[in-house]
Amino acid sequence: MITKRIIPCLDVKDGRVVKGVNFEKLGDVASPVELAQYYSSCGADELVFYDITASAEGRKLFTDILTETASKVFIPLTVGGGINTVADFDRVLKCGADKVSVNSGAIRNPDLVGEAAKIYGDQCVVISADVKRVDGVFRVFAKGGRENTGMEAVSWIKRCVDNGAGEVVLNSIDTDGVKKGFDLEMLDAVCNAVSVPVIASGGAGCIDDFITLFKSLPKVDAGLAASIFHFGEVKISDLKKKMAENGIPARL
Repeated sequence: MITKRIIPCLDVKDGRVVKGVNFEKLGDVASPVELAQYYSSCGADELVFYDITASAEGRKLFTDILTETASKVFIPLTVGGGINTVADFDRVLKCGADKVSVNSGAIRNPDLVGEAAKIYGDQCVVISADVKRVDGVFRVFAKGGRENTGMEAVSWIKRCVDNGAGEVVLNSIDTDGVKKGFDLEMLDAVCNAVSVPVIASGGAGCIDDFITLFKSLPKVDAGLAASIFHFGEVKISDLKKKMAENGIPARL
């Protein structure tokens, strides 16, 4: 069986890792370089690095901090924020990223996913979708969750995968930072629509939330979280031990 991945997420703003609730009320956590080093050494399977205000501020991703972070990490690193062109993919990959995550840039230019996949391969292109329920419908949001695109989320994600995205990060705005568990309904809808790896993001509050995720939705490939790891509420080694005890394959 393929092992389930545990992925800490570094949301970076002004060169610092921050964390909020429902994409708002952002508070300072730590240096991304120090935090990345810590996670790389304590059992994380991958890392995600988001420059969370790049798109909203209309600028390119901070490459100096990314380069320093990537140099200290020895696990796969996915990077996103302000990715709008194939040149942005190239720049971020040259800084040390293994995969590039795109959200607002793909919304503005749906051809971007396919163009990047042709050059760098499907495995390098990650579609990151910020999704929220609006009148009972899953809607895609842009610019770090600030702007409702009006697009239905599952069909949008499927379109991106059909165009060449090799992985999906599904960020539920409804459960982000709430710590009441992953958005199983939303994840199930996406997993049933695509055949590429799906990463669950938003809502983890304890070890049991990951157990519930992987037991309820075997198609989910990975669980991503931020604050519970940042603040020491859950240790990755303890989480993986509990996964193994529950018959969930993990890299120990």
